[in-house]
Amino acid sequence: MTSLPPPTVSLSADEARRIALRAQGFLGAPDRRGGVRGVLRHLGAVQLDTISVLARSHELIPYARLGAVGRDAVEKAYWTDRHAFEYWSHAACILPIEEWPHFAFRRRANRARGHRWHILEDKQHSTRAVLDRLKADGPLTSTELGGAKNGGEWFEWSETKIAVEWLLDTGEVVCSERRGWKRVYDLPERAVPDALLHDDLDDRECLRRLVALAGRSLGVGTRADIADYHRLKGEQFDAVVADSGLVPVEVEGWSKPAWADPSALATAPRGRHRTTLLSPFDSLVWDRPRTERIFGFTHRLEAYVPKPKRIHGYFAMPLLAGGRLQGRVDPAREGRTLVARQLSLTSPAAAAPMARALREAAEWVGCDAVRVDRAQSAAEASAVTAELAALGA
Repeated sequence: MTSLPPPTVSLSADEARRIALRAQGFLGAPDRRGGVRGVLRHLGAVQLDTISVLARSHELIPYARLGAVGRDAVEKAYWTDRHAFEYWSHAACILPIEEWPHFAFRRRANRARGHRWHILEDKQHSTRAVLDRLKADGPLTSTELGGAKNGGEWFEWSETKIAVEWLLDTGEVVCSERRGWKRVYDLPERAVPDALLHDDLDDRECLRRLVALAGRSLGVGTRADIADYHRLKGEQFDAVVADSGLVPVEVEGWSKPAWADPSALATAPRGRHRTTLLSPFDSLVWDRPRTERIFGFTHRLEAYVPKPKRIHGYFAMPLLAGGRLQGRVDPAREGRTLVARQLSLTSPAAAAPMARALREAAEWVGCDAVRVDRAQSAAEASAVTAELAALGA
């Protein structure tokens, strides 16, 4: 790391927590006029994942901030009128279309590497065939292009799938939407507005802008926090942070240097706290060390942990209430019943917000009843069940 300027601002741990909550859209009145697109622009990245329990993660993100926005409206907001594209950011993410130029550095790096995980047998022929099909027939899925698999194991891609994913990595095609959870590929000149369809930002400028945007989306963060938002390397962060506009700060209890977005420091965070269940892939909590540092809450996605070794469940969703993480629940759906397969609370006072969050989530996904199957203790199960009964759930 390069030498750092001395911090100009000192923040308490509570101030940093509230700044982070406001920056992520959980403190103060939500921007309902901006809607789902406003959430996407504000966050800068919405992570995608295949798991669907209550709903897929990219649906849960705006729901957590805006409330019961229609699920069809969520998809329409993301994928119509060239407002977004999918690319590699924190992971596979939906990104505002305005960020297309900022990822030129990653597209160039992919081209320079020359291949992805798979090697094309005939790169020139295979990529040209894909581009010709898209040019002639418009946006297509890999199945429509000729098939995603080669007939072997599930991970053995066809030559066409390898080709189109390589073209996606290098920016010669764009993922313009998801259709039935399949990527829909298109040509950049159709998917990206003319004013944004360029790669003329050099690598340093791309990185500078992404660091600035990540700092804005987080409010305040360490080097690792801010770099990880778009999966940058620490040295890439170091090279541009001095010109990013972020302000060095000192945060009580944080052992490492931190930076804040100047606008986040301009006014004290105030307003109503959102009570909601969070996707484990929500950008408020996707960085586990940051989550533990800010909220004192250790969380782990156990979907890929063998069932006998799970502690909190397959898709445990943290409960956000009063600006703190106050428990978690592993939900499932049985017909029109939302089932809390397993839940835990950080204190008895969390029973009421857990019940409210479960009830709201149930209504959002079309369930009219909620049932608690298992809790950390019998007392927690009874308390949440009683609160649900009081809510008519």
